[in-house]
Amino acid sequence: MKKTAVVTAGTAGIGLETALGLSSAGFSVTVVGRNADRGARAVERINATSPAYPARFLAADLASLDEVRALADRIASGHAASGDPLTVLVNNVGAMFGDRRDLGGVEASFVVNHLSPYLLTELLLPPLTAGAPSRIVNVTSGAVGVAKRVFDAVEPSGGYYGFHWYGRAKLANLAYTIDLAARLDGTGVSVFAADPGGAATDMTNGTMTDPKIVSPALRLMWPLVRRRFVRSTSGPASVAARPSIVAATDEALAGRTGIVIGAQARPVAPFRGATDPRVAEAVRRLSERHAPLAATT
Repeated sequence: MKKTAVVTAGTAGIGLETALGLSSAGFSVTVVGRNADRGARAVERINATSPAYPARFLAADLASLDEVRALADRIASGHAASGDPLTVLVNNVGAMFGDRRDLGGVEASFVVNHLSPYLLTELLLPPLTAGAPSRIVNVTSGAVGVAKRVFDAVEPSGGYYGFHWYGRAKLANLAYTIDLAARLDGTGVSVFAADPGGAATDMTNGTMTDPKIVSPALRLMWPLVRRRFVRSTSGPASVAARPSIVAATDEALAGRTGIVIGAQARPVAPFRGATDPRVAEAVRRLSERHAPLAATT
């Protein structure tokens, strides 16, 4: 049976390396991104490895929930028309912002790092269930360790600090991932989180070099803290992609769910705050309120 995979933010960096790994494992891979030129280059690179199936690119701005809905419809319709099951969804999209910004009235980091993958996943549950055994892989981050764990609103009170806000959005998504795994247990859809650790990416070599993205109390220690999240300035994205590839393909994980694959590409204990049912319930309410499955007028 043909195995298919969708990788968001799959045109460069960790996402592209994940797509290359899945293609090498025999998957027909669809990469999603904003830029058609980068998409074409990604497809060309994947196809140059002589995959079993040619790759394809779908354009979507995952910072727009309306575009996420349209993307989900295109993916689901395509699989329905072809008869090929949707086997793997890798939510690799992520972004950190140096300055606070809104996307549709909601703080941008929460949109890109949680609401967008949450909405795409929920909308693709029917084809993923139909394609079972299938897997959902949500890319997480060690930044969850500095996150505020209160989710009575999208944005916590106080000054804006990009790294903390990024970590909080990733914590929301990790709590959702663990909650979703329990919800889908027995359906044949396995749910995993993958922590890439640190790598030299546009984000780590750009936004993360500015100490103003962390609270004043952390700024003096920021060079040391940052090194925890970035292996080196030359750390390859191919290594950081391994946890996602393992989560998506490792036969040893068949029938298992709710597992975090750590930076060494092995299962690790999830961050404790993400396993709190009160956090999961608060995240669920926020997600349903700000990213309804149907677009509102």
